[in-house]
Amino acid sequence: MEYFHRLIFSKKRIMKNFKIIFLFVAFLATGTVLTSCGNGVSKTTTTEQQGEGKEYTSAYVCPMHCKDSGSNAAGKCPVCEMDYVKNENHKTGEENHEGHNH
Repeated sequence: MEYFHRLIFSKKRIMKNFKIIFLFVAFLATGTVLTSCGNGVSKTTTTEQQGEGKEYTSAYVCPMHCKDSGSNAAGKCPVCEMDYVKNENHKTGEENHEGHNH
């Protein structure tokens, strides 16, 4: 009788340890997946100009970036005749000049 009693308690102990180990491994796997995937979102942002011609650097640019389009005033693109849009990345030349003279 005592033999069966020890056998039952040892199997319960083994199952309890198995459950603890299984939960620990599942927790680690979940944590690894959540931290390593990054949800596919790129964390880098660029504010650089896409090109160097006036179709990218003017104050007003063609939405299609037609070659040799772009102007410092609103108007229409001479190539595709679309209305120019304000270039959010336009640099006026007055940025970052504090603390020194040119």
